[in-house]
Amino acid sequence: MARILLLHSMYGLRPAVHQAADRLRAAGHTVHVPDLYDGRVVDTPEEGIAIKDEIGRDELLKRAVAAAAPLSAGGLVYAGFSLGAAIAQNLALGDEQSRGLLLMHGTSDMAEGVSADDLPVQLHVADPDTYEPVDWLNAWYLRMRQARADVEVFRYPGVGHLFTDPDLPDHDAEAAERAWAIALDFLAGL
Repeated sequence: MARILLLHSMYGLRPAVHQAADRLRAAGHTVHVPDLYDGRVVDTPEEGIAIKDEIGRDELLKRAVAAAAPLSAGGLVYAGFSLGAAIAQNLALGDEQSRGLLLMHGTSDMAEGVSADDLPVQLHVADPDTYEPVDWLNAWYLRMRQARADVEVFRYPGVGHLFTDPDLPDHDAEAAERAWAIALDFLAGL
């Protein structure tokens, strides 16, 4: 079973993140859930963006690296929700021992020349998604393939951005269950 670093969204370390970690643990995985916001949790995207901007992208990445560093020997699976997925992507692509990358609702840009030789990557995203437009996702997919990642994308028509979070208006129970079933199969194969 996998050792997973699961990173929260711009809303902070909400109950849904703990529920997701519990779901992964029930499947036999070891899951670490760092709090990149120092205990702050918000209810709106605007508040989440304000905290993200206040802390800053570089500091969030440093906090995530600090959380991953003592766990990364032997390989981690990096996973995250939205903002956390973007950070997880950066960590996975920078860690030669990474065993996989599970992206729920988000991606990140990639530097030129990044190599992800055969890194298993799975993305679950709303379709359409205002935070992950189709043109962006198509370009992201091509960059991942150029980096030689083994990437799968699952799109969920008509759902909201964070459709797996039962406490948000975006939630779609059917799509969330489908996404988790696929994600658990992915993790079991790593």
